[in-house]
Amino acid sequence: MEPVKKATVYLIPSVLSNDEKALATLPAYIIDNIKKCTVFFTEQEKTTRRFFKKLWKEMVIDDYTWYALHHVDENIIKAFKNHIAEGETIGIISEAGCPGIADPGQDLVAIAHLHNAKVIPLVGPSSLLLALMASGLNGQHFQFCGYLPIDPATRRKKIKEIEAYSQAKQCTQIFIETPYRNNALLGDIFSCCEAETFLCIGYDITGENESIQTKKIKDWKKKIPVLEKIPAIFLLLAN
Repeated sequence: MEPVKKATVYLIPSVLSNDEKALATLPAYIIDNIKKCTVFFTEQEKTTRRFFKKLWKEMVIDDYTWYALHHVDENIIKAFKNHIAEGETIGIISEAGCPGIADPGQDLVAIAHLHNAKVIPLVGPSSLLLALMASGLNGQHFQFCGYLPIDPATRRKKIKEIEAYSQAKQCTQIFIETPYRNNALLGDIFSCCEAETFLCIGYDITGENESIQTKKIKDWKKKIPVLEKIPAIFLLLAN
């Protein structure tokens, strides 16, 4: 009896924006590696199917096994382990950007390592790194804070904490928010932060309406942006 081959897990990046300009940022070898996979674990199956068809029009969607990662529950973990045990080639896809970065795919990647699968990250756009690159803020020392608290009072407390930490350590603080809460977050930033603190706001990164701007809080207040329902990323560095 021949031994089962070692499983391979490809971490497949997705676009950050739904236009052709964003699609053009992806390296061609992503398609080659999608073709190697037999099963996909993805945040949103419908979105991923549509994305793959744009990359590879001849793809027969029903030839593949699909799992949605709304929650990494026991059923998902069991299925993933079974595919690993069978030595299959598996793709993990984020809804936007790179799997494992602010993304539930990290849980499956950890399981893949525990079961000695080969994990291969593919090059693609990350809003965190692209915004940091373009911000002019400290790229030698930075911290990703993820989503800030939903409760307004707790959120304002957190903003003051990360500003104080940024000032003490000269560490760029990076955070994100659900699009419909962007304006509330901005209001709290402007009410809590010092006038000389730098804030970078990036949105539609790699898309047609891309904007990445860094200003001091006092200068942002002269014309406050409206970011309702626009995916955005925020970087803060206190003087």
